Amino acid sequence: MRCWSCERLLGPWPRCGWSSGTGTWWAKTTSWVEFPPQLLLQKPPKGWFRLLPFPRPEEDAGGSLGALRLKVRLTEDQVLPSRYYQPLMELLLESVQAPDEEDTTSPLAVLEELTYGDCRQDLATKLVKLFLGQGLAGPFLDYLTRREVARTTDPNTLFRSNSLASKSMEQFMKLVGMRYLHEVLKPVVSRVFEEKKYMELDPCRMGLGRTRRISFKGTLSEEQVRETSLGLLTGYLGTIVDAIVGSVGRCPLSLRLAFKQLQRCVEERFPGAEHQDVKYLATSGFLFLRFFAPAILTPKLFDLRDQHADPQTSRSLLLLAKAVQSIGNLGQQLGQGKERWMAPLHPFLLRSIARVREFLEQLVDVDACEEAGGPSRALVPPSVIVREGLMLKRKEEPASLATRFAFKKRYFRLSGESLSYSKSPEWQVHSSIPVSHIRAVERVDEGAFQLPHVMQVVTQDDTGALHTTYLQCKNVNDLNQWLSALRKASAPNQDKLTSCHPGAFRGGRWTCCHQAERSAEGCSRTHSAVTLGDWSDPLDPDGEVQMVYRQLLLGRDQLRMKFLDDSSLDTAPELDAREDSSTADGSCPEVLTRQRAAAAHLLQVLEDLHQAHEEFQQQGQVAP
Repeated sequence: MRCWSCERLLGPWPRCGWSSGTGTWWAKTTSWVEFPPQLLLQKPPKGWFRLLPFPRPEEDAGGSLGALRLKVRLTEDQVLPSRYYQPLMELLLESVQAPDEEDTTSPLAVLEELTYGDCRQDLATKLVKLFLGQGLAGPFLDYLTRREVARTTDPNTLFRSNSLASKSMEQFMKLVGMRYLHEVLKPVVSRVFEEKKYMELDPCRMGLGRTRRISFKGTLSEEQVRETSLGLLTGYLGTIVDAIVGSVGRCPLSLRLAFKQLQRCVEERFPGAEHQDVKYLATSGFLFLRFFAPAILTPKLFDLRDQHADPQTSRSLLLLAKAVQSIGNLGQQLGQGKERWMAPLHPFLLRSIARVREFLEQLVDVDACEEAGGPSRALVPPSVIVREGLMLKRKEEPASLATRFAFKKRYFRLSGESLSYSKSPEWQVHSSIPVSHIRAVERVDEGAFQLPHVMQVVTQDDTGALHTTYLQCKNVNDLNQWLSALRKASAPNQDKLTSCHPGAFRGGRWTCCHQAERSAEGCSRTHSAVTLGDWSDPLDPDGEVQMVYRQLLLGRDQLRMKFLDDSSLDTAPELDAREDSSTADGSCPEVLTRQRAAAAHLLQVLEDLHQAHEEFQQQGQVAP
C-alpha cells in the first residue's frame, strides 16, 4: 500500500498509518478519521470527512479546534515478477519504435482515449519513467506529439489542453530538467524571499498604509507605489530573463533534443509565413508556461524553497510569474486581458520577447546521435565531491539491542570513489566506504529506531559478507537528496541486492517482517535502477507497467466491442467479395484486418496478465 499524502509505502511511518482491524486512517498529528472496513471494501469513500483529535485528558475540555482538510488517496496493488510484464512491455516499445499509420489499437493509442484528469497525469509520469529507463523517451514523446499535432486544426490551441502528449512532455521536463531549473531560478527566487519587498501594480490591491516600510517620509501615493513596484519588478524580471537566455549551454541535451523534434513536427504541420511563430510558441508553451512560470509561482512544489511563501511574497511571485507567462506567450495576448494594470510592464516584456525568441532558436540548434531522453546514467565523477553535510551514523552491531543513542554525528563527503566521514569538516582523520562496495541504498522504517529520515547503506566486503550502515538525515528533503546521490554514484556496481529489510534486527527478529534469522532474505524490493533527480524516486519498470496494465483493463471491453464484436480472436474476418475496397467508416479492409489482429493480440496479453494476477491472489503470494 502507498500513502499518497506522503508518497511512501504504508507502515510505521512518521506521518500516517492504517489500522485494518478498525478501519481507521491515522495521521501523527494527534488526529484521526474513521471509515468502516465494509465501506472501503465496497467502494472507496470520496468527500470531506471530519478530522477528529485523539482524546487526551490533559487538554482543556473547552478548547477550540481549528479546521484542517486533507486529500488522501490510498491504493493497493500487486506487482508481479518482471517476466510477466515482458509481453506488454514489448507492445509498448513497439508502439513508438515502429508506429502504424492507422494506429488505434496499440496500448498507447488506447490509453489516450481512456485516461482523463488526475489519472492522465499519473499515467504520463509512469510512461515517461518507463521509456526513460528503456532509452526511448525521445521516440515516445515524438509519437505522442505527432498524434497531437495531426489532430490540431487551430495552431493557437496547440498543446493548450491537458492531453497525454502535453502531460508527458511536462513530466519529462520535471524529470530531466529539475537541476537546470534550480540553476536558473533559485538565486532570484531566494532574493525575493529574503528581501520581502512590497510590490503591487493593481490599484484595487494596493495597501497604501503598508508602504511605510519602503519610505521614510510616510505614506506614498498610488502613483509612487506603482513606480516603486515597477522598478522592483523589472529588476527581478531582468535577472530572470538574463538567467534564462544565458542558460542554453546548461540545458540538458535530452531536453534540447526533445524540443528540436517538437519544433520540427510543428513546422511540418503548420508551414508558411503566417505560422512562423507557432514552432516557438510550442516550445515556449512548455518551457515558460509549464515549467518556469509555475516554479516561480509555487517554488516549494519545485523544491526551490523548503517552505511556502508568506502572503506578501506570494503576491510578488504571482506578479513575476504573470510577467514570465506573458513573455512565454511571445506577447500574443499582451494588453488583451482584464488585467490592464499590467500595462506599465509591457515595454519591458516586449523588449524581452525578442531575446527569448533568439534563445529558443539557440536551444534547438544542437546535433547529437543519441535519442532525446536516452538512459540517464550520468555517473558521478570519481574525484569530485558531489554532496556533503552532517548526518547521524550507526553501524550494524551483532548485539540485539539497537537504541537511538547509538547514532553519532559525523560529517560526510560523497564522491564517485568513496563515502567518507569524520567528526567535523576540519577533522583530518576520516573513515570511508568505497562506492564500489555499495549493494543497496534504501529507506528505513521509522519504527526500527524510533527515528525519522533514516536510510541504510548495504555494502559487501572482499569476503562476500554484507554490512549495513544506518544514516539519519535532518529532514525528508535531505534524505531524498542523499538517497539519489548515493544511488547515482553506485549505479554502475554489479551484484546489486534485489531485496533488503526496511527494518532493523532487534530482540532476535527483524522489526519489519519478524523473521528470526539475521541472515534471512530481505522482505522488501530494492530500488537499484538509475535515479532521475534529487527529488525523484528511481525507475521502477515493473511498477510502471503494472499501472499501465490497470488502465488498459478499463478499456478492455470497449476495445473488444470496437474491433472484435463480430470476429474471432483466432481468425481474421472474412470480407465479402461484393463489398467495396473500403468499409462504411472509410477504413480499408487491409487496415481493418491489421487493427483487429492488433486488438486481439493486446487483449490476449491483458488476459494473460489478468490470469497471472488471479493465480498469485489464490496462492496468497506477493511478488518479490
